[in-house]
Amino acid sequence: MQTEAPPSRPLDDVMIAMDVVDTLRHDKRILERELNDDSRRADLIERLRAIYKGQGIEVPDRILEEGVKALEEKRFAYTPPPPSAQVSLAKLYVSRGTWGRKAAGIGIAALLAGGGWYLAVERPRSLEQASLKQELGTALPARITNLLGQIEREARVESIRAEAQQLGAAARSAASGGDVGAARTAEAKLKGILDELRLAFDVRILNRQGEVSGLWRVPRINPGSRNYYLVVEAVEPGGKTIVRDILNEETGERERVTKWAIRVPKSVFDEIQADKLDDGIIQKAVLGSKPQGYTEPQWRREVSGGALTRW
Repeated sequence: MQTEAPPSRPLDDVMIAMDVVDTLRHDKRILERELNDDSRRADLIERLRAIYKGQGIEVPDRILEEGVKALEEKRFAYTPPPPSAQVSLAKLYVSRGTWGRKAAGIGIAALLAGGGWYLAVERPRSLEQASLKQELGTALPARITNLLGQIEREARVESIRAEAQQLGAAARSAASGGDVGAARTAEAKLKGILDELRLAFDVRILNRQGEVSGLWRVPRINPGSRNYYLVVEAVEPGGKTIVRDILNEETGERERVTKWAIRVPKSVFDEIQADKLDDGIIQKAVLGSKPQGYTEPQWRREVSGGALTRW
């Protein structure tokens, strides 16, 4: 036996009932004054009838009563679901268009930042470390061996070769221990020795108009005495004056200069002074010569070894 389904209600009736509910919700004065007072329910129906009639709409009393009842029962009201994980996920999914763009932007920014850090910092650092390892492992030791071989062939004094061997051993030890600074310092000293071996020049006493050829100073530690100096320069065979690295005995500092004053005994100073006073020209102006294969000049007159770079 089949149960007959209740007859369906016209859609217009449902729509009007929903409209009645909506009207009641938006007119708070009616709700507060009429709806909670059962004795005045008829007046509420009449007021609703007047509202719709003013809009040119005829609404049957049964529809008005049903609308009031539907409001009381909250039939057409939306009640949001209580908070839960499912609700939160649903809201997150619905709003994905907003947060998705932001998340994508953040992700791209993070990716770019990470890539920028790698390209700007990590990759150069890795390349530098690899290059340094290769230099200390093979390149620098090979350069040291090459420098020692050249010094061995070109040096004319055994003490120079011995000094070079000590520097070479220090450079290799520093390289094997990863001390790149010490290794490069020792290598630079070896290069300096080789460059010095290849130089040839005369140490010539300055003899130009307007410049002094000699001077004397009273030393601070012995005010009762004098130190005598001749002003000199280093001149290559072609006549070019070259720069020298000179230790100033008064300041204890090294300076690169084209002329300096070298300390000599008083007898040598008096000899050069007499030579210049004779005719204004120093006949024997070459104080010493530095040939190739040596690192120090070979002196033609006695010198004391100290020097000045300023006077």
